[in-house]
Amino acid sequence: MKTIVKRIVRFGVILALGFFLASIVSVAILRFVPVWITPLMVIRSVEQLFDPEKEVMLKNSWVPLEDISSHVPLAVIAAEDQKFRTHGGFDWESIKEARKDIDTGKRFRGGSTISNQTAKNVFLWQGRNLLRKGMEAYFTYLIEWFWGKKRIMEVYLNVIEMGEGIYGIEAASQHFYKKPAKELSRQQSAYIAATLPNPRRWNPTKPTNYLQSRQAWILRNMNNLGPVEW
Repeated sequence: MKTIVKRIVRFGVILALGFFLASIVSVAILRFVPVWITPLMVIRSVEQLFDPEKEVMLKNSWVPLEDISSHVPLAVIAAEDQKFRTHGGFDWESIKEARKDIDTGKRFRGGSTISNQTAKNVFLWQGRNLLRKGMEAYFTYLIEWFWGKKRIMEVYLNVIEMGEGIYGIEAASQHFYKKPAKELSRQQSAYIAATLPNPRRWNPTKPTNYLQSRQAWILRNMNNLGPVEW
């Protein structure tokens, strides 16, 4: 019995070490290599494949941050994570407020940062269970340490879902505005950022009243935040 327990423990230790080393290596590699595919892209493509009402579509084109309009990173920071430039991957104040909302029965407000979303999109599956959230926290620490803010933003803008089968700002810009991401205006950038809570539902070129008000709010935040400097 003791031998079996020892083997199980040894196997668990080896498995944990293997995961740790593999995660470090993968994060280090992706510090320099474009992220061409993510788990979410695969999952969405499979869903489309088995849905007779949808065609399989995956639009994604990697571009360096220098080839993206400077309005875009400012817009997503204003919309999604206004403390992005100063936090270490986690907005503890927002997390605390979200917990208060849960405890008091109010509508849940997520405390997810751009770093959290990038870690989730690149390395993990969708879901809210404790294992997935724990791994998200782990990978968030890793990319904050290995990548830094500029690389996190570059990866985020290239892999984030921005429409049905559309991933990344270049694909979104070409699809919605028929222009490269480098030429997006301040207003267009804010409209795209406004759709991010539900990009498969909203279209930046066909804004609802809610989307228009959200874009106006984002533009005000952009003015207050000022230009992004790396």
